[in-house]
Amino acid sequence: MGSVYAIVALGFTIIYSVTGIINFAQGEFVMLGGMTMYVMLDSFGLPLAGGLFLALIIVTMVGMALEIVAIRPARNASVISLIIITIGASILIRGVAGQLWGKEARPMPPFTGEHSLHFLGASILPQTLWVLGVTLLVMLVLHLFFNRTMLGKALRACSSNRRASALMGINARTMSTISFGLSALLGGLGGVLVAPMSMTSYDVGVMLGLRGSWARPWVASPASSGPFSGAWA
Repeated sequence: MGSVYAIVALGFTIIYSVTGIINFAQGEFVMLGGMTMYVMLDSFGLPLAGGLFLALIIVTMVGMALEIVAIRPARNASVISLIIITIGASILIRGVAGQLWGKEARPMPPFTGEHSLHFLGASILPQTLWVLGVTLLVMLVLHLFFNRTMLGKALRACSSNRRASALMGINARTMSTISFGLSALLGGLGGVLVAPMSMTSYDVGVMLGLRGSWARPWVASPASSGPFSGAWA
């Protein structure tokens, strides 16, 4: 569960670093990941890889749409107003999900079997190893992305100084949209990983989002080795 909170916290950090907004709809991205994955497997009968790919694409598009439709038109509003908008978006997404999929919890099969693994007297679910492994992989990929790619460096530049990055030809609005999409992708991935262990429902993202916001590194700053260096804490 700590690893899932870490993935959710990374999503909070990315949006906050680029836009200065604490996105309280992050937990709903987690819910959408799990519920969309369930629909792909149960209703459409897709294989695990295909369902995972489509679920993450859909959640990413929802995140980018949230920024374009709700955040961008109110960009000149105060930070508090933008945070309230994300709270309203969270309530809206949760309500729509409850109407679409109902309020009962939905089970999802684990990625690789249900039999526990025994190690030094402890019983470990295979899904737990998937969560730990994917979390470490996500951190490594994000580290490489933000330090080795032009897009990642552009996001870091917006985090450090939006005005200076705009003068250098970086479109801050595009970076804001990308940050929401990337954050939604991470949240959806966390929802897919945790669903086989705790099931998924329309309101599962509430507590995951709140705990992920507590785990978010509040002291990350551009003065450190990188604006996203605090994410690895």
